[in-house]
Amino acid sequence: MRFSVLLCVYINDDPVHFGDALNSIMEQTVQPNEIVLVIDGPIDEQVRSVITKKSALFENFVVVQIKKNVGHGRARQVGIENCTFDFVALMDSDDLSVNDRFEEQIKHFSEDDSLSVVGGWIDEFSTDILSPIGTRKLPSEDVDIKNYLRFRCPMNQVTVMFKKTDVLHAGGYLHWHHEEDYYLWLRMHLLDYKFKNIQKVLVHVRAGDDYFSRRGGLEYFSSEARLQKYMYDNSIINAAHFLMNIILRFLIQVVMPNPARRLIFVLLRKNI
Repeated sequence: MRFSVLLCVYINDDPVHFGDALNSIMEQTVQPNEIVLVIDGPIDEQVRSVITKKSALFENFVVVQIKKNVGHGRARQVGIENCTFDFVALMDSDDLSVNDRFEEQIKHFSEDDSLSVVGGWIDEFSTDILSPIGTRKLPSEDVDIKNYLRFRCPMNQVTVMFKKTDVLHAGGYLHWHHEEDYYLWLRMHLLDYKFKNIQKVLVHVRAGDDYFSRRGGLEYFSSEARLQKYMYDNSIINAAHFLMNIILRFLIQVVMPNPARRLIFVLLRKNI
């Protein structure tokens, strides 16, 4: 099965972490047929140097430059449109895929050709990959994933591999502040596409203090509230679920200070 790997890089990305992320792609037990890198706006010269060095080591390394930063959703959409193959795996520029990630995902697509999206678990670490803060586990089967999405995002975006044609049929990545992926999964659910989560960690995710602070504030809450309204308007959730989801998000994202929010996220990771 031929597939592309898509990742985006930004001006504030750490060149060492970025290089490690690319290494985790190039050291897979099953190599991708193509790496598509979207440079979303200006980047640091050290990051550009990493691109030059790593692209020389991989035969089919496609670089797409966007002159002005357009944000995660639009950048990923540009990347998808530049992927040659119908199967596309996502990566973030500072995370680390486990070395058999793609092999595992290909196996599941081969066993069930009705699948549209295959993801898995993540663990989150601050400085030491061997000492994770927590693991975000998600339901495995399509019916359970679609029940789970009424309350929380049902896929760990940085782990997913998907069929490009199905994602584009659902409209692809559209801008929605910090929620582009959740919005996409909801639209794919409404079209009855099939999801799967492998029950193992596929990606190690860096989670510093800003990782949790980004998941709070009025702007983030407003984005979440609009998404809940979208779910209600499309009969994914009922009025009771809508009210409960809004209240919980307001308390966690607006009322709680960042240290308390961090603790809540860690506890949720341990009890999913």
